[in-house]
Order: sequence, then C-alpha cells, then structure tokens
Amino acid sequence: MALTFTKPIDLGFLAPAFSLTDQISGNTLTYNDIKGEKGTLVMFICNHCPYVKHVIQELVQIGKEFMPKGIGVVAINANDAVNYPQDGPDQMKVFAQENDFPFAYLYDESQTVAKAYDAACTPDFNLFDANNKCVYRGQLDGSRPGNEIPVNGKDLRKALDLVLKGQEVPATQTPSAGCNIKWKSAS
Repeated sequence: MALTFTKPIDLGFLAPAFSLTDQISGNTLTYNDIKGEKGTLVMFICNHCPYVKHVIQELVQIGKEFMPKGIGVVAINANDAVNYPQDGPDQMKVFAQENDFPFAYLYDESQTVAKAYDAACTPDFNLFDANNKCVYRGQLDGSRPGNEIPVNGKDLRKALDLVLKGQEVPATQTPSAGCNIKWKSAS
C-alpha cells in the first residue's frame, strides 16, 4: 500500500458522466440517476483499504444524513479485481451489506470513470454543487489509521453544509489521503 493523496486539480469542472453497475441492486446507474437536487458526492473507495475501513462508518452516516436533504451520494470502486480479488464485485456487495450502505456502490471495471474524475486514492471525494460543478476535493477529516484523531467527517461535512445552503466552498482544501487506486497494468 502506497500512501497517496487526492490530485490537486482546479475546481469548477463539470461532473463526468458515467454508467456503471450497482453491486448492491444489480441496476445500471448514471450520474443523472445519482445526482441530488442540491449537490452530489462521488466517492472512490474500495473494500480492503485500511484508510477506507477506518472511515467507512462515517461515510455511511454522512450518506444517511445528507441524502434526505437533497445530496446525491455514490461510492465507486475502480480497483483491479484480478490482482485484488477482495475488491471484486461479489465482495463489494458483501462489504456494502455489512456496512449498511444507504448509497449505491458502483464497480468501474474499465477504470475509465476513475480516470475521468482524476481519482488517485481511496477514499477520494468529489463534491458537486446543484449545477454539477466540482466545489470540493478535500479530505473527510484529519483522522488516519493510528493517528488518534477522531473520525468525525468535519471537513467534508462543512463543505456539504455550504453546498446545501448554496454558499461558496473555500478553495483551500486539505487533500484526502489513502491507498493508491490499484490500476490495471497496461498490456
């Protein structure tokens, strides 16, 4: 596992479209199916990453709190399931059920969606406003496995609250950190 940070890219880009299969329901979902009236949170996660495991209950809680308020939430796994079978579709469904996901868990087998979002790590967050413009690519909070800082989601929650109010999210953001996305080797 290589500690990797969210790529520092300019905010304001429009949410890239996608059409991926939800491993919980088996349905194919698009960005338009997921998007919320007031904003949309697209998270790149996986099953085995210790950084994701460290924060998964907070991510589930954020989904449960913010989805009823008009924020669309989705988790996407783009890891190479051939070399990391614990992140394969069958295990994704188990992970989602064990953690009571209120949001869809999509599998990006081709990894094209992760590349379109410039995702680099798990967890990697992209928060879009009501106009589908990216306003946040920062961390959940300062907690990391072993650093004794409590998981409370304060940074992402602050951005979500501002989006709900229709207010500007500050552009100065601390990048998320986690395991690198397990890219398929070019053949």
